[in-house]
Amino acid sequence: MAGESAASHRRDPIKNTVGNAAVQRRRQHAVSVAKERREAMFRTKRLCTEVVSNDMDVAIHGDMMIEEEPSILEAQTFSAVEELKLAISSKGKDTVQKKVNALRELRRLLSRSEFPFVEIALKSGAIPLLSQCLSFGSQDEQLLEAAWCLTNIAAGKPEETKALVPTLPLLIAHLGDKSSLCVAEQCAWALGNVAGESEELRDLLLSQGALIPLARMIFPDKGTTVRTASWALSNLIKGPHPEAATELIKIDGVVDAILRHLKKSDVELATEVAWVVVYLSAISDVAINVLMNTEIVQVLVDRLASSNTLQSLIPLLRSLGNLMAGDAYTTNILLDPGHETTDSIIRSLSKCLKSEHRFLKKEATWVLSNIAAGSVAHKQLICKSEAVSLLLELLVTSPFDIKKEVAYVLGNLCVAPKDDNDNDNDNDNGSGIPFLLSDHLISFVRNGCLCGFIDLVKSSDLEAARLGLHFIELVLRGMPNGEGQKLVERADGIDAMERFQFHENDELRVMANLLVDSYFGEMYGVDE
Repeated sequence: MAGESAASHRRDPIKNTVGNAAVQRRRQHAVSVAKERREAMFRTKRLCTEVVSNDMDVAIHGDMMIEEEPSILEAQTFSAVEELKLAISSKGKDTVQKKVNALRELRRLLSRSEFPFVEIALKSGAIPLLSQCLSFGSQDEQLLEAAWCLTNIAAGKPEETKALVPTLPLLIAHLGDKSSLCVAEQCAWALGNVAGESEELRDLLLSQGALIPLARMIFPDKGTTVRTASWALSNLIKGPHPEAATELIKIDGVVDAILRHLKKSDVELATEVAWVVVYLSAISDVAINVLMNTEIVQVLVDRLASSNTLQSLIPLLRSLGNLMAGDAYTTNILLDPGHETTDSIIRSLSKCLKSEHRFLKKEATWVLSNIAAGSVAHKQLICKSEAVSLLLELLVTSPFDIKKEVAYVLGNLCVAPKDDNDNDNDNDNGSGIPFLLSDHLISFVRNGCLCGFIDLVKSSDLEAARLGLHFIELVLRGMPNGEGQKLVERADGIDAMERFQFHENDELRVMANLLVDSYFGEMYGVDE
């Protein structure tokens, strides 16, 4: 990560007996993974098809979904822009109502859920007209309709979203106290769509001062407004650089607002706020440090335990996973193995492992892999739970991407962190692995996990193959009475390793050849 990343403080995975890596890569990809989840479920940009709030006493008609021929709708869009031009240029006491009527018709056409004719509106000159309609001093109904049109233009194709650039200063200005809540919320929605489009547009919005007024919109207990502002904020700070997230967490009142909404708000609002936590914790170490000095873990765990919808569980899991991938010392203190919070998170993660949704399974295993990379006490806690039997089953039955996450968890449970006080070198079994963790290894292997790891070695995914090779090494070193060699051979592990004999990846080639030479050399099987 750029800027403030401290990869050296991330927890090591299974590889800490033979080297360091992987968590840095996993943390670097946290943003892209979270974005992938979010876009798969919600869309980063959103079309507005109904009024954002009922706080303003204006007539908003819900007739935008009329089904008509595309050619007719195209002509109507062109005509609506022309009507708006005439209304803006006209003078008289009914000028405002003419503008509102023209804006409403244009908004109706741009609010179609399928193929709104944004391109026609843009070619007809809609943007400068809408910008004029956003001028301060205009009536709220006019401002709302103009912002609504811009919101749905910004929900279109990339080049259509970029067309809003001239209007951004006005949209940002209407986030302040001088605008009604309804207008401010609609402008926040438009800006959220712009921010969701690209890093370039996010940087432009940040340079124009969008962050602070958006952040202040989450302070009050105004349901839909906070929800819209939170969604826009999560789009604005999603990176890849940490500066925006760091600036946001430093704004007075932001952390208190986040905690309050996560504790007390309805599911939809809390879900949007949780996505803000996802991006704060994914890309800014400053934000992680600030959050970890609050009750955020307890709050997230409580929400996780009471949530049942996929939409809410995903950001809660992702937030916890990001926080657990932070500083190991801090995480070990916050997740006290004897505390109810820690027991609760293990139970909630086990519940997610049983889900039919692959997103939940993958997110839950990712969080567990970070907890499992902690102290021996954390590993024991997981091993005593039902999570292990669920993980062993997933290693056999789940799709490849989940198997790889499961492999991280099981592998981490078999090795002790180098600086763990419980890791007494006098208490090992002669293999260089602490006796307690050998118990974990032996239990997993005798419950059939070895074949799953060898399948990873056979895969074309180099990270997965590396995981599999490391686990084979643990089996060869840690199983008693030379049992590991026989188990690996029976599971076709030798052939799996020999495919790397001339592999182009130096690390995997050396690792596999060393294991084969050390444990299956000329003397292997002679005694028998």
